[in-house]
Amino acid sequence: MPAARSAAIARALTAWYDLVRRDLPWRRTRDPYAIWVSEIMLQQTRVDTVVPYYQRFMQRFPDARALASAPLDDVLHAWSGLGYYRRARQLHLAASEVVERHAGRVPETVTELSSLSGIGRYTAGAIASIAYDAREPLVDGNVMRVLARLYGIDEDMRAQAGQKRAWAIAAELVPETEPGRFNQALMELGATVCTPRAPSCDRCPLARTCVALREGSVDRLPRLGARRAPTPVRAAAAVVVHRASGRVLLGRRPPDGLYGGMWEPPMVEVGQRIEEHIAVHRAFEFLPRGAHLEQAGEVTHVLSHRRMEIMVLRAVVTRAGRCAKRPSPYVELAWQSPPAVALSTLARKLLRAGEG
Repeated sequence: MPAARSAAIARALTAWYDLVRRDLPWRRTRDPYAIWVSEIMLQQTRVDTVVPYYQRFMQRFPDARALASAPLDDVLHAWSGLGYYRRARQLHLAASEVVERHAGRVPETVTELSSLSGIGRYTAGAIASIAYDAREPLVDGNVMRVLARLYGIDEDMRAQAGQKRAWAIAAELVPETEPGRFNQALMELGATVCTPRAPSCDRCPLARTCVALREGSVDRLPRLGARRAPTPVRAAAAVVVHRASGRVLLGRRPPDGLYGGMWEPPMVEVGQRIEEHIAVHRAFEFLPRGAHLEQAGEVTHVLSHRRMEIMVLRAVVTRAGRCAKRPSPYVELAWQSPPAVALSTLARKLLRAGEG
């Protein structure tokens, strides 16, 4: 790629960015910790959803030491409703690594950043360039789309070859001066102008040099290989309410895996026989004595890798009872809004469906 063209693209893009960029809280700081938290939250989550979570999280955990010293329960509670909870667990673990290995200071180099839990190539490049002015590229979904259209890349951008080409172009484009400003401009263009559908090419500062616009292939690029369809999962959940107190039975999920460490009503997978209530009731024989379950509704919850169809069962008990078959991993907790414990969006759906 000619150096003159790269320089012209960088100048046009950063000049545009200075005029139109959104005023976002993480753009008002060069604090690497704050930038790190924002980048983790923004993974697969919309900006307008992230902003209030980010502000509350930074107030509660203002630096790596504060986050590392906090109980995981507190961190998950602050993350509750944001989704993709593995991000919160990894962020908490990485904060401890920063304290132990780097005396509480977020490291500067991509190599050191990439050694921390939950930080990949993109996040490392974002922190290094935005916080420390390191000349490092980054490629996320928005950047990949911009580059595919700008250079007319007609290959699968989910495949290794397409990813490699995008990173190579990004590395050539990023300037020596203010690389973080350029990287943010590139992401802003993808988020607000060069969108997946109905891009605003008339507002694009790079329209004159865009190959896809010139060739009429904007709507066809980037080319993305098919994703695997979500795996169907059938399950049943029991909302068991203590009549006098209104408290419900909640259990904590194992620390690893889906919704690790979060709280939810008792739930079991029941295969394809969800309509057979006898099988479902047997699955819940460990619930308190006197918990007679009746169907209260159904909940559908779609994740990137699974589609969950959940029968919601409800029971009202007059007093707490011990489990019939084995010690219970569940405790009675008040169901309120906002909740006192870390509840996933799925858990909230189940509780609302079982309120009766």
